[in-house]
Amino acid sequence: MKLEIDDSVLVRDYISGDEKALEILINRHNQRITSFIYSKVLDRDITEDIFQDTFIKVIKTLKRGSYSEEGKFLPWVMRIAHNLIIDHFRKNKRMPKFEGSDDFNIFAVIGDDKLNAERQIIKDQIDSDLGVLIEELPEDQKEVLVMRIYRDMSFKEISENTGVSINTALGRMRYALINLRKIINKHNIVLTS
Repeated sequence: MKLEIDDSVLVRDYISGDEKALEILINRHNQRITSFIYSKVLDRDITEDIFQDTFIKVIKTLKRGSYSEEGKFLPWVMRIAHNLIIDHFRKNKRMPKFEGSDDFNIFAVIGDDKLNAERQIIKDQIDSDLGVLIEELPEDQKEVLVMRIYRDMSFKEISENTGVSINTALGRMRYALINLRKIINKHNIVLTS
């Protein structure tokens, strides 16, 4: 029977210069992390890119010596992957993709209503302003708020993806909303259309 070396020992070994320790960590968690990423992006190539970017960040953090073994290694890596997934959606949300077909009508997409276009500009501005405000939130609150509002995830899913209890996720959401209101009031911002 083969004994499995604990993640924290492998992390320590890697930081001490043992490259093989990182290889063991990657192989150990490859399937779980890849499945998690794929479940969000539903594209093999993007999954591969995000997986690689995740471990580039892991390596940089470990080499910098800024990794602290507060929790477990896997939830930490999953959090990095999750943040990169959010970044991916953020970057690509402004590029709509239309599937071409024989019955596709470009005019149904464009529309010809000036008032509608004006409303859309106002909505886009509000979305942009809100995005800036959300960036001011503490990382843990921002993460929960983005998952809940923009990804439409349940608190159970948020709990599973962040490695915290449902009550903690609910609390972070509550504080995110309270802090957003404070930021809005502090800057006298009006977010209405």
